[in-house]
Amino acid sequence: MNAPDCATSGVGPDLYVLALNSGSSSLKFGLHHVGDARIETLLSGEAEAIGERAGKFRARDSRGHELLCETTPIAGQREAIVRIGKLLADSGLPPPDAIGHRIVHGGPKLRRHCLIDDAVLHQLEAATAFAPLHIPPALSVIRFAREHYPGLPQAACLDTAFHAELPDVARVLPIPKEWQREGIQRYGFHGLSCESILHQLADDVPHRLIIAHLGSGASITAVKGGKSIDTSMGLTPSGGAIMGTRSGDLDPGVLVYLMREKKFDAAMLEELVDHRSGLLGISGLDSDMRRLHAAAASNADARLAIEMFCHGVRKQIAAMIAALDGVDLIIFTGGIGENDGAVRAAICGGLSWIGIRLDEAGNHAANNPISNPASRCRVHVLASQEEEQIARHTRTLLARHRA
Repeated sequence: MNAPDCATSGVGPDLYVLALNSGSSSLKFGLHHVGDARIETLLSGEAEAIGERAGKFRARDSRGHELLCETTPIAGQREAIVRIGKLLADSGLPPPDAIGHRIVHGGPKLRRHCLIDDAVLHQLEAATAFAPLHIPPALSVIRFAREHYPGLPQAACLDTAFHAELPDVARVLPIPKEWQREGIQRYGFHGLSCESILHQLADDVPHRLIIAHLGSGASITAVKGGKSIDTSMGLTPSGGAIMGTRSGDLDPGVLVYLMREKKFDAAMLEELVDHRSGLLGISGLDSDMRRLHAAAASNADARLAIEMFCHGVRKQIAAMIAALDGVDLIIFTGGIGENDGAVRAAICGGLSWIGIRLDEAGNHAANNPISNPASRCRVHVLASQEEEQIARHTRTLLARHRA
């Protein structure tokens, strides 16, 4: 079942929630004051390049002004949690009442946002095979947060929950039924981002909506009547559109060829698909779209990587238009989707056949709507607010538990 938006109306007292959004080598955080009618971000930031020499720790205040930006090695998730805890203690802000975690994949048995107990931790450990890039660091963050904040309730907020009611035509993969019964199906991801978009649209959610979450990970989701009906990512966050270092959809024959002819094993395939492909693999230069733009004038491979990314996203959007039988609104979100007007223009420029047209000035400034008044559907840019969504869910789950 699709997880409710958790608008937090009348669910309990105000809470201070620490939201933790862990990646394979990063940890975003935010301390939020969550009430019935509103949510206030008191402090936010991220630890970047965890485990590398050139680690960074940034923090911003409630107005988004930078409080600190340190370049310092961060050895692991434990050190990141300790650094966040010290920052909160030194800030003079109220301590958190609860902690919410973004969990990329809960596997076939964990499909709803939930409070974390030993049984939930066991289910998450079992789901590691579905997202080996994301689940281990998330589990580390949960365990270290338990150590640093003993006794505080913690919540698991699942990226797959938003897609839990996908219709069979989108959910079922074309494989034998015995493997389907093992939980091999389309799960879909970036669900918290999609939920945050619906929350921002509030009463203005159209019947046919496409959400293009474009960042280092990228997915396109078709939403009809407020529910996910199809999405580009599949069993894992490695499928769908081309991403920073992930290949996206790939002819399975390529993997069979590498296994048979080049003697690749599972670890080598995983390294190829998740870490050496995508924008990095095409360009041979970088996975960061900003650096590819900077190099594109003199580097043909950088240009090709950008063109292939835009071409692939455009095809995915067209596929979701077919799944929805039309489209009323397209939302661009994520780091690239929110900040790269040239990419948005390239994607939408190839959709003029369906009547989609951008307003050049509006797109450059990201002033909504970025579509031309003559466009057959609206196009907007909205910020992904995953941490705020985590905080909302955490408050709701805790209130229901205490009721």
